[in-house]
Amino acid sequence: MALRANPRLVDDLQRYGADDVSRCFHCGNCTAACRLSADPFTFPRATMRSLQLGLEDRLRASLDPWLCYYCGECSEQCPRGADPGETMMSMRRWLTAQYDFTGLAKLFYRHPRAQLGAMIAVALLTGAGFLAYGFLRGGGDLSVYDGPGAFLPEPAVHVFDWAMGGALVALLLVNCVRMWRLTMRDERAPAVPLWQYLRQAVLLPVHFFTQPRYRACKGKRPWAIHLALMLSYVTMLVLIVFFLPQMQAGPEVSWGVHALGYLAAVGLLVGVVLALRGRLRRSAPHQARSHPSDWVFLIVLLVVVVTGIVQHVLHRAGLPAAANLAYVVHLMAVAPFELCQVPFGKWSHMAYRPLAIWFARLQEAARVATARSAEAQVTPLSAA
Repeated sequence: MALRANPRLVDDLQRYGADDVSRCFHCGNCTAACRLSADPFTFPRATMRSLQLGLEDRLRASLDPWLCYYCGECSEQCPRGADPGETMMSMRRWLTAQYDFTGLAKLFYRHPRAQLGAMIAVALLTGAGFLAYGFLRGGGDLSVYDGPGAFLPEPAVHVFDWAMGGALVALLLVNCVRMWRLTMRDERAPAVPLWQYLRQAVLLPVHFFTQPRYRACKGKRPWAIHLALMLSYVTMLVLIVFFLPQMQAGPEVSWGVHALGYLAAVGLLVGVVLALRGRLRRSAPHQARSHPSDWVFLIVLLVVVVTGIVQHVLHRAGLPAAANLAYVVHLMAVAPFELCQVPFGKWSHMAYRPLAIWFARLQEAARVATARSAEAQVTPLSAA
């Protein structure tokens, strides 16, 4: 099969955060230092080589970037300062753009101002919409938070949440299918029978909820922070989508759901603050350099968490008017975060990484089965 080279690929990847690829001279120290690299997924050296050669199609079909959790040990061991760990992070941004059929991920990563502008526009539209709904419809009262006459009645917010959630699921599903086609239907990928997909499907929840590969990296603290942040977000999302009536009722506290909400809020707040502090101090290899999208992600998530906490405290303190206004501000932060970060940004990794681990295991099993089949065919001839 002929390979097509894109000589501008390295330059293009610079816009996703990588700028040291040309320094690599393929000594292999990075791959030797990586605790997760194993045949046939020998990264990051193979990725660096394909980048330098401009093998765009091969990289588009690669699972290697998703199998890396960026502990940074490869960058520390690089004698040329090529920073392969950051290159793998940049490749994940690039692949996110390749999977996205809308082109928005590519626009947002290559033009951070466009992402910021889109998020501001979504925030303003959300705020204007909810304020207009609260003030202009009949029966609404800013001094009423919940129940009859509420400024933002729970059913209306619930419809908004479900509509936004449905859009996100649809976008992610389409992009995940595109990922499957690029990686599993590529000419270089082995054929995988359907029963193997079902047999290995348990890998999806295991790696989504526990991230055991990340724990195998150097140091347990980054794994614990990352896992707590992700699980806290998922917990809060489930509570809002499926238990909004109980979450919004009050001002009495419904401990059956609010206890989980409080734990999730603490996990989100602590996780975001530690992540921001690490990037400000550059205290770890994976925090030494930050793409603009990294800052946007963390800052907007912090705003979502803080405004949610403020809204909740004001409601429980018996200040419904202030709580309603804080709720509008909170929704103005939630909408752009969900619509711009989940399907097109860093939060999409929650879907792509478990899928990649699943696909990698499927490819590995298929290659082993093919090798055994070939060996079984050769053995009788040798015996003869």
